[in-house]
Amino acid sequence: MKKNYNMYDFTYYQPNEYYSKTNKIKNSLIVIIIVLTLVALLVYQIFFRKDKQITTVSSVVTLELEEQKKMEEERKEEEARLEAERIEQERIQKEEEERKAREAKLPKLTNEGIQNIENIYHSEEKRVFLTFDDGPSNVTHQILDTLKENDIKATFFVLGCNVKIFPETTKRIYDDGHFIANHGYTHVYSSIYSSKEAVLDEFNRCNDAVKQVLGEPEYNSHLFRFPGGLPGGKYADLKKEAKQLLNENGIVNIDWNALSGDAEKQHPTPEYLMERIRTTSEGKNSVVCLMHDAAAKKTTADTLQEIINYYKEQGYVFKSFYDIIK
Repeated sequence: MKKNYNMYDFTYYQPNEYYSKTNKIKNSLIVIIIVLTLVALLVYQIFFRKDKQITTVSSVVTLELEEQKKMEEERKEEEARLEAERIEQERIQKEEEERKAREAKLPKLTNEGIQNIENIYHSEEKRVFLTFDDGPSNVTHQILDTLKENDIKATFFVLGCNVKIFPETTKRIYDDGHFIANHGYTHVYSSIYSSKEAVLDEFNRCNDAVKQVLGEPEYNSHLFRFPGGLPGGKYADLKKEAKQLLNENGIVNIDWNALSGDAEKQHPTPEYLMERIRTTSEGKNSVVCLMHDAAAKKTTADTLQEIINYYKEQGYVFKSFYDIIK
């Protein structure tokens, strides 16, 4: 039976009857919406924001790596540039040192050098100049080996014709620090002493051969030894004229005041050589000792160590004409 309600009569007001289901549904919907919203926000935060953050972090890391790579490349380029500069500086320095070393080995005749030649046989200290004529030859290397073992520099008066035959030996003489002087080209007296101009020509031909072998276009020893020596003989007068002509061309000459006697006999013995060394050197403070390194002078090469020992025992110091030609 339908009940009659008075709208102003609250006696029969029962809210649960009219609103509880509706409220429950509404509340449930609100809760669901809130939960779904929270879930959506959470999902967004977890997936979308995180991905964005990861992307951002990844981009930053990538940029940093690229910057580091760029900095590393720039560092390597700078190191390479500095290394190239160092190598170039070392090359320039090496070339300069080599140039100075080459120039130091090029004889330069000065007034002091001319004066030294004039006074070659006068010295307060005991000194000896070991000189070898007529080479180079197949025995020269043995002589060079002995000199090297004793750390002695000598002077070689070479023949131009032999320089052509033994270029490597000539080069070794020079590279080992010995002084290469001039003994003419042919050693044929009739040709050399045919005129004073012929003597100068012999010097120039020999000097040209030496320059070519050494690869030093400016090389000039300025020092000549007349074949057979300057004084005496049937060419004595011509030699004096040639000496003057040589001097006018910046060339000085030197003979000797002691010798081994290796040209006095065809087959001299070591005993003979030592006797001649002792007798010709005795009482002299400044000795210019004549020996030969021609092919037939094997005995000289074999006896050289004994000759060196003798001069050492007598208190001599060993010099080359680098010490004279300044």
